[in-house]
Amino acid sequence: MIIIESCVGCTKCVPYCPSSAISLGKDRKAHIDRHKCIECTVCFNNAGCPVNAFQLEELEFPRSVREVFATVYKAHKDTNVPGRGTEEMKTNDVTGRFRPGMVGFSCDMGRPGVGLELRDAEKLCMALAKHGVEFEPLNPLTSLMSDKKTGKLRDDVLGERVHSCIPEFTINEERFPEVLEALKKVSKEINTVFSLGLCVKINEDGSVPIMKYLDDNKIPYYPGGKTNIGIGVPLAKF
Repeated sequence: MIIIESCVGCTKCVPYCPSSAISLGKDRKAHIDRHKCIECTVCFNNAGCPVNAFQLEELEFPRSVREVFATVYKAHKDTNVPGRGTEEMKTNDVTGRFRPGMVGFSCDMGRPGVGLELRDAEKLCMALAKHGVEFEPLNPLTSLMSDKKTGKLRDDVLGERVHSCIPEFTINEERFPEVLEALKKVSKEINTVFSLGLCVKINEDGSVPIMKYLDDNKIPYYPGGKTNIGIGVPLAKF
């Protein structure tokens, strides 16, 4: 929050806000739009207010979810995972989340600098749930679901606006085309943007599952965007 009595209207903080929630009012003081604010604390930590007019608030649920999805130093109480998602496919050689015959998805919603209301994340998750996807249990968004089979989020969080969130899920490879089509359809119904990450195990002959489908349908992709060097030891071997 901004202590209005202390603000001198220097506007130094305005360009620091990633969600454009800070503006100068008619009183020549900086004000925060509570709906747009994503509780990222960038203004408090980086803007360098000359009169220390910013003050952190003790956030209560459900507004506190904004802070969890915008920072990396606070973990969600139900998952103990900080930030917007998990390590997804970046550590698959250790976690073994995505096995042969499966496709892992991560839908990075709201970036860069767009944000979203969680009701739009719900629309995406509910559209996918109809196709039998399995949501990642350690994902902070999954922990906010009141029904993981339908992808329904808790009603009390739907109006909360976050910097970004990353629904993560897996499917059997044969359902890949229908899930892609579901994503295309729901993308026209939500008021934000998202980018798609995919993870598959490479076949023994060196071919990559799903790549032929992407090529045939002229879907652009960046192969190997998050591939590590494969020296991790699967958890099952510890």
